[in-house]
Amino acid sequence: MAKKRFTAWWERSKIGRPALRIIARLKEPLEPLEDADNPASPLDFHLDVERRIKELRNFCRTHLFLGESFPALDINIGPLSVATYLGAEPVFAWDTVWYHPCATPIGEKLREQCWENNDWWKTHLDAIRRAKVLAGEDFLVNIPDMGENLDVLAVLRGAQEFIYDLIDNPQEVKKLIQKLDELYFVFYDQIYELVKGPEGGSSYTTFEIWGPGKTAKVQCDFSALMSPKQFKEFFLPSLSYQCSKLDYTLYHLDGVDAIKHLPALLEVKDLDALQWTPGAGKPDGGSEEWYPIYDKAREAGKSLWIKIEDGNFDDWINEAESLVKRYGASGLYLLFPEMELEMARELLKRAEENWDR
Repeated sequence: MAKKRFTAWWERSKIGRPALRIIARLKEPLEPLEDADNPASPLDFHLDVERRIKELRNFCRTHLFLGESFPALDINIGPLSVATYLGAEPVFAWDTVWYHPCATPIGEKLREQCWENNDWWKTHLDAIRRAKVLAGEDFLVNIPDMGENLDVLAVLRGAQEFIYDLIDNPQEVKKLIQKLDELYFVFYDQIYELVKGPEGGSSYTTFEIWGPGKTAKVQCDFSALMSPKQFKEFFLPSLSYQCSKLDYTLYHLDGVDAIKHLPALLEVKDLDALQWTPGAGKPDGGSEEWYPIYDKAREAGKSLWIKIEDGNFDDWINEAESLVKRYGASGLYLLFPEMELEMARELLKRAEENWDR
């Protein structure tokens, strides 16, 4: 049923209530918990597959997945792993991964032979392969946060130098974006073949989405530093190409400085859905302040991914009901914080009784 509702969400077809991410904490574990040692280093924190599997199994024993929530394992080398495959050295921290720029001059590290014997590419692929074996049929293994196009180039080159490159070497930048677009699918396709389900479906990390085919988040966080003219010139062709080659795509619009590009990205026919991240200090995704963004996305025929997290349970209900009233249930995916089981059941009951519009 969850797969049917996700498919309906992507297609903006009616199937009752909206898609919902609801995870409830249990007062007692369903089964005895496994011993999972603390990670010895930030590297182990991110890539120790055996420990990560144990932690997820323990999470499943202490939580109930309701609505369209599902257990899945993330194995990420930060938010831009493609950059590591092409030579950027990752710096592992407990809460994220940073990267050392490596491409001087621009394009130096984008020779096709670079990635084939890259240790991080092999390490990442082996970790995902191992996770799939250990997961069995108990839970999904997500496609990792790979990164793409301009964001990867900005990491390889360094953001400041890349800003100059857009002005000084625009044709070279366009050639490299095209090469990166091709390489992205060399990496994506190999990972997809490892993690896809029997019906060809796949799930994507962090954004908790599943689709009955090749599924991914797409983005350009670097666009916050670009003019609308540069966005259309350098990024829009890349986005159109990526969306045309994937079956289901969710655009990650990050921060108020990126809003100016919304009209352009909504012109991309093959883009399916929009996810808006307001940024630190801003109201959550369910706030009425962001309705103008969602209005434009709806007018363009895109599905909406909206995280509700500010305030208390009553605030979550009120925001959700306002969103359903304004946009209807079709093409709406609402994500809530973890909550107590009684709250989760009440939320799901309200949704099933009142949010079928």
